[in-house]
Amino acid sequence: MMMRTLTPILAALMLSIAPMASAGPLAEAAGPSASADEKVVYHLNDSENAAIAMRNVQNHINASPDAKIVMVTHGKGIDFLLNGAADKNGNPYEPMVQGLKAKGVDFRVCNNTLVSRKIDAKTVLPEASIVPSGVAEIGKLQAKEGYVYLKP
Repeated sequence: MMMRTLTPILAALMLSIAPMASAGPLAEAAGPSASADEKVVYHLNDSENAAIAMRNVQNHINASPDAKIVMVTHGKGIDFLLNGAADKNGNPYEPMVQGLKAKGVDFRVCNNTLVSRKIDAKTVLPEASIVPSGVAEIGKLQAKEGYVYLKP
């Protein structure tokens, strides 16, 4: 008698949990729309890390082509986004910036830094936009727009 009662209950239970098992986190992450809502802000406050940061961003795009990526710079982090900027080996940053911009990466430069360092806004590469405050921009992107934070 007990077996006749438990069998349909167990069958119903198994059928009800089967869809949950197939829609786990790995299945969701591997799906085609996994990066559709992926929004990431990369924070750069030292241009010594600019080439590494841009390689990280390129790798990110390779793995998640639909991700929305913003790189916010302030302090010494803006230097690679100025006209004529090059790394310690003399390699210009501008071609890498242009390539990432063409793939949808948004570069933002802190105006507070420009003012405090007395840098003319006209020297900022055209691929970058100027925002009032770099740190405030990062906060806004995280708190109001749902971006996750990465610091290379």
